[in-house]
Amino acid sequence: PQLFPSGLSSSSSSFLLVGQPPRETMKLSLALLAATALTGASAFSFSSSPQVAFRPSATSLSASKNRLKIASRTQWAESRGYSDGAAAAAADVKAGLMTNDEGLEYVKLVHPDTGATSEVYLYGGVVTSYIDGEGTEFIAVRPDAKMDGSKPISGGLSHCWPQFGPGEIQQHGFARNVMWTVASMSDTSVTLEMAPSDYTKEMWDKDFLCSFTATLESDRLSTKMHVENKGEEDSFDFQAALHSYFTVSAIADLEIAGSFEGKEFLNKMVGDEGEMQTEERSVITIGEEYDRVYKGVNDPVLKDKGTGKTLAVLNEAGWEDTVLWNPYGNEGMGYDNFVCVESVKFDPVTLEAGGSWTGDMSLVPGAIEE
Repeated sequence: PQLFPSGLSSSSSSFLLVGQPPRETMKLSLALLAATALTGASAFSFSSSPQVAFRPSATSLSASKNRLKIASRTQWAESRGYSDGAAAAAADVKAGLMTNDEGLEYVKLVHPDTGATSEVYLYGGVVTSYIDGEGTEFIAVRPDAKMDGSKPISGGLSHCWPQFGPGEIQQHGFARNVMWTVASMSDTSVTLEMAPSDYTKEMWDKDFLCSFTATLESDRLSTKMHVENKGEEDSFDFQAALHSYFTVSAIADLEIAGSFEGKEFLNKMVGDEGEMQTEERSVITIGEEYDRVYKGVNDPVLKDKGTGKTLAVLNEAGWEDTVLWNPYGNEGMGYDNFVCVESVKFDPVTLEAGGSWTGDMSLVPGAIEE
């Protein structure tokens, strides 16, 4: 969705494009995969892009350590009433660097105790899946999404940086359509980085370094966006957002709670440039096309009556605002099975040389109280 206004200051007028679309990947040998202990599901082939600056450890996991992991996951599955076959399948989920059927690399995270999983794509640095220990998927990817790198992935926790919405550079900036690199990873956490490239400098000639970390904890998925000004003299301005897509059983079953009541919001669906309105509800329901910017609201909780589940979006640092978006009635986008509840820093951040900014956001599943 195009959000109004961009809010970028005139000091950002020399924006350049950052990052490059993914290129052809090279196959890794099975020997290298064994040495790095990065094993993937059998439905995928393994590959490594020339642009991935990840250097795996040369130390292999010992057989005993692997047996302990499998035993832990098996115990987790059996404790939830799965059959022996299902328990074995749950225990066999592997973490590591993988490649999808379209040739894009992603990192699979697996929690050794709960069996929760997450997937984080290097293209766009986007989290496309978070499945909790009970098997519920909370992150949505639209049915019309391209998973081959031909365009930004429509879904997941998509990055809007250094611009949110339309403005002096391309819509939502460039972070979502460039290759990020793996700085570090483990079974439960990955840190990706994005630095200037020739592609980005054509759009935004600033000396920056962005990192994004996703970590599976026992009861949540935690994320951290970190932006640094690596320059020695000049400051720069930016906006930031996680354009987060969340699954819903049906849009009519969804309620979104939070500190909405009494807050002003920009309703983008009114007029040519939107209209400022005041929210009278404490709980939001969606029965029409939505594109609303709620400044000063950063505590949304999704409640899905169809699944009996809740999802708290804990914006613990940096993210100050919330955008609600749903293309109500658009069957091609799959409107009835997702909602965007976006974590946003709408007012531009000014980073002086050597300065940094951090946005912390966690997704915490729960149950609807009777």
